[in-house]
Amino acid sequence: QVQLVESGGGLVQAGGSLRLSCVASGTTFSINAIAWYRWYRQAPGKQRELVASISRGGGTNYADSVKSRFTISRDNAKNTVYLQMNALKREDTAVYYCNVDNFNRDYWGQGTQVTVSS
Repeated sequence: QVQLVESGGGLVQAGGSLRLSCVASGTTFSINAIAWYRWYRQAPGKQRELVASISRGGGTNYADSVKSRFTISRDNAKNTVYLQMNALKREDTAVYYCNVDNFNRDYWGQGTQVTVSS
């Protein structure tokens, strides 16, 4: 099994930046089996949305709504994935969750709140 802990959320003004972190813990065997890390977000009353994903080799995918503003990165040595969020908009306000698929099971962090003010 894998445990995920997100951090870095907070309150920021529109146009500002935040960097989210997700640290994975578990056996080396389990962590090394994670091919993709993903960031999701969910705003009240809305479905959970896939924001970005990154493979162990560094390949990335982004939702259209965050392309050119968000950057996902991964530090394999630290078992950590980051989401650098720039030019934040009010529409980015949500709880952000780290997610991995590990041996055909989904694992989620507890979420970190990002609130973007006017």
